[in-house]
Amino acid sequence: MTGSGVSPPRLGRRARAILAGSIVAVVGAAVPAAAGQPAVHPELWPPATTRPLIDAATEARITELLAAMSVAEKVGQVIQTDIGVIEPDDLRRYPLGSVLAGADSGVHGDERAPPAAWLKLAREFRAVSTETRPGHVPIPVLFGIDAVHGHSNIVGAVLFPHNIGLGAAHDPDLVRRIGIATAEEVAATGIDWTFAPVLATPQDTRWGRTYEGYAADPLLVASYAAAIIEGLQGPPGVVGGIRDGRIAATAKHFLGDGGTRDGVDQGDTVASERELVRIHAPGYRAAIDAGVLTVMASYSSWQGRKMHSNHGLLTTVLKERMGFDGFVIGDWNAHAQVPGCVRTRCAEAFNAGVDMFMAPLGWRGLFDATLALVRSGEIPAARLDDAVRRILRVKLRLGLFDPVRPYEGRFELVGSAAHRELAREGVGKSLVLLKNDGVLPIAAGARVLVTGPAAQELRIQAGGWTVSWQGRDTKPADFPLAQTIAAGFRAALAADGGTLVDPLDDLATTRPDVAVVVFGEEPYAENYGDLKLPLYNARAALTLMQALRRQGIRVVAVFLSGRPLWVNPELNASNAFVAAWLPGSEGGGIADLLLGDRSGRPRNDFSGRLPFRWPGDVLGRTALFPVGYGLSYARRAAVPELDESLPGSRGPLAR
Repeated sequence: MTGSGVSPPRLGRRARAILAGSIVAVVGAAVPAAAGQPAVHPELWPPATTRPLIDAATEARITELLAAMSVAEKVGQVIQTDIGVIEPDDLRRYPLGSVLAGADSGVHGDERAPPAAWLKLAREFRAVSTETRPGHVPIPVLFGIDAVHGHSNIVGAVLFPHNIGLGAAHDPDLVRRIGIATAEEVAATGIDWTFAPVLATPQDTRWGRTYEGYAADPLLVASYAAAIIEGLQGPPGVVGGIRDGRIAATAKHFLGDGGTRDGVDQGDTVASERELVRIHAPGYRAAIDAGVLTVMASYSSWQGRKMHSNHGLLTTVLKERMGFDGFVIGDWNAHAQVPGCVRTRCAEAFNAGVDMFMAPLGWRGLFDATLALVRSGEIPAARLDDAVRRILRVKLRLGLFDPVRPYEGRFELVGSAAHRELAREGVGKSLVLLKNDGVLPIAAGARVLVTGPAAQELRIQAGGWTVSWQGRDTKPADFPLAQTIAAGFRAALAADGGTLVDPLDDLATTRPDVAVVVFGEEPYAENYGDLKLPLYNARAALTLMQALRRQGIRVVAVFLSGRPLWVNPELNASNAFVAAWLPGSEGGGIADLLLGDRSGRPRNDFSGRLPFRWPGDVLGRTALFPVGYGLSYARRAAVPELDESLPGSRGPLAR
């Protein structure tokens, strides 16, 4: 039976936001495709050393399935759509290979649905895809979700620090353990696949997705790629990982999305081929060796050519030279941005090497058009079979054909105490101490004021990609197990006889020994976070810090951000400054490092180091602190009074 479509409210905000861009692509469909492709030289790229996804038994089973499938069923396998625009019954008419829950999609339109509802929906899609009926080869649907810092779409899940914070930790084993915990929470809800990790190597921190990258250092990214893939999927070569609470990972976004001109999201990377190899490819090489099952193509372009139509990089380099044997998934309707394509028709992307379209908009039309393109020969039958073989390989190796899933329904894993403790460890290891004139550590018995715009704001702690796409509309009820930074201090001080001063008290009579001012960026995701200047420009926290200093109260600044930003005035106004990134649900990890024992000696020390340089001017041309910088209680350095002027101005920045 066919679905009758879905009313507009079921379409997530991300889909509606991108719809305008897709309409532009439709209007511009008459623009001819570029005559040529940027040249690639395979000998410059790292060759395959292992083929961890190939084994004889799996390939024989795939051959049997391909022989039994109709052309229409093969076409279905190469299309994925969003749960906001499809019902399980639709799979009987359109046998799609995959569904996803986009960043603003939920169970029947409910973004806050409980874990049990997610599992029920996953089982409903799976049941229709595997049922026995005439003309149908039972093949389980693959269900994907953006679990990018924990199972972050699900209310109550643990929220780990975003990748930039993990990059500051310089700890691949921590990342591996976070991968395991994330996979367990995802598997408990019946979902098979996460669109993570981001393996971009951001070179311009004005990019709105900087916090999704681990570091500017390609070698650190590579070490993390291997670790997170093993955590999510299991060791290289493992078969049937879904039985062990493991899920498919996605290495994204191939290639060069972290190197676009001026840090513009979905922009053009003008790097040379050698720079692509040296800066942007190492994470993918490590991921392939670790057995990553899927790779996502980037929205961005290389030297003017959209990655979704770049045969040289997707096929010649990624699949042939580097030996990637999983499948390439497109990004959210990104094929519609290829010149000559629309969201319902794009042979160019498929022939270039995209094996599965991500098509939340126009998926029915795309199915019909792709079937016609295969029958006409514009998409060669051999190319279709190659894509379907890759998709089936992933499903078989993951273990989707096995009906036994021991981790399904283990909802006690979602937000478990062990996972929260791991996230708290991650917070502590991610913190980077940029300044300390001796105010830290704070004695456990002190009177501490914890204040500032983000002291009790879980949405700012968590950032984007949290419950919703942008993460701006979340409320305290969306974080039932989480702890704010202020609450973390309250608990730690209470345990040692200290006092948390109420921000509403008269500070003249209830004078704190020290004030911790927590502030930072409002949540954002993707291009909504792009900046023209790497500048933090909000007045409230600075005014508060300056007022506290005038009263003789020492100030510790805790800055929550998705990237290093120019904060010279805030550095000047503070006695100590901590870059805390986007720490997630476990705010207590901040107090773990800032509070010492009752005599003021450190209990835990700072080990985090900058994964990106910290800008020394508002244009980001100079570095105040280089990559790798980070103080500790044992390692001290003075920070002089910093210039607060804009270029060409005669005074401090107007705020």
